[in-house]
Amino acid sequence: MNIQPAERISDFKPYFFAQLNNRLSVLQKKGVDIIRLDMGSPDLPPEEFIIDKLVESARRNDSHGYSQMGGTPEFREAVSGYYFRRFNVGLDARTQVLALIGSKEGLFNLSQVLLNPGDSVLVPDPGYPVYRSSSLIAGAVIHPMPLLEENYYLPRFEDILVETAKNAKILWLNYPNNPTGASASLNFFHEAVKFAREYEILLAHDAPYMEIGYDGVRAPSILQVPGSEEVCVEFNSLSKTYNMAGWRLGIAAGNPDVIQLLHTYKSQVDSSQFLPILEAGISALNGDQTWLEERNLIYQKRRDIVYEGLKTTGLDALLPTAGLYVWFRIPEKWDKSIEFCDALLDATGVSITPGSVYGNFGEGFGRISLVTETSRMAEAMKRIASWLKGLP
Repeated sequence: MNIQPAERISDFKPYFFAQLNNRLSVLQKKGVDIIRLDMGSPDLPPEEFIIDKLVESARRNDSHGYSQMGGTPEFREAVSGYYFRRFNVGLDARTQVLALIGSKEGLFNLSQVLLNPGDSVLVPDPGYPVYRSSSLIAGAVIHPMPLLEENYYLPRFEDILVETAKNAKILWLNYPNNPTGASASLNFFHEAVKFAREYEILLAHDAPYMEIGYDGVRAPSILQVPGSEEVCVEFNSLSKTYNMAGWRLGIAAGNPDVIQLLHTYKSQVDSSQFLPILEAGISALNGDQTWLEERNLIYQKRRDIVYEGLKTTGLDALLPTAGLYVWFRIPEKWDKSIEFCDALLDATGVSITPGSVYGNFGEGFGRISLVTETSRMAEAMKRIASWLKGLP
């Protein structure tokens, strides 16, 4: 039987990290000591009280059936409380909050519930690949918004053609940013909301790194902008905030019509989360937050190791004030970032992500993640420096 894929996915290749995992597995079987600085999966665990709640809940006899679609009322209330305490944003827990099986699911689903074939989408470039892939699977037309170093990796709304803006249905933003590590101010968010309101575009803000800040920096939420709930939905995640990546627990918050559409779509696709995960999520959101400060200091130390290591080799990098990534310009010797990363891996056993994975404007750059044990990260930077200095 000749199985033919649907046209909407026929040209898609496996996700970059799925292919990378296969290659790394082959190298490890050959005895290569691999240090992974590529994926953004936190290596540190959640705080003990979060794990304790998961275990306690899982031991109850009433915890193992289906949980409420879109999150229990208690979880939604916990999200609402978090937004009020952290950002002074009031959200209706019933109509403006939805639990997700990780925020990636919500990002993908948003395109499916809003986009028809031929619709236009404004996508940051470089940007998280799901914005683009979810739009293409929905049959939409992508309009890249270049994120350039000279503009601090922020899009320039004035550069977007009026006709393009009028036809756009979704505008994607992501700050603190993946992959560049750039941050956005509340003033920028005011500008973004004004643009979205002017052209009646839904502004989708992907914001899983808001609680990872350095040197006292605390990232804002776009929902802090007055009137933003009319044109915005913000995606948040406990994956990065509370080191719960494998638990798959995310959040959509904001425009109630969009929340309802996502809820309806999810009711056809999944059966919600395991109840103990939701209850542990409540503990994470409502519990002591001071442990995040110590966690962020660990990331900050790693950031400094990477940044200083790149500087010693003469590579130009952005010093991030938030998030989990360091973005740097690859040596001029290489035309393609994938070729540089392949050569680096073969020569040193250090795996990083080529900037081209994130779009055309990511070409010429590399991304290093800060989620590897600190001493191993220092070892990786020594290997990189030694290799680069030894090149002709």
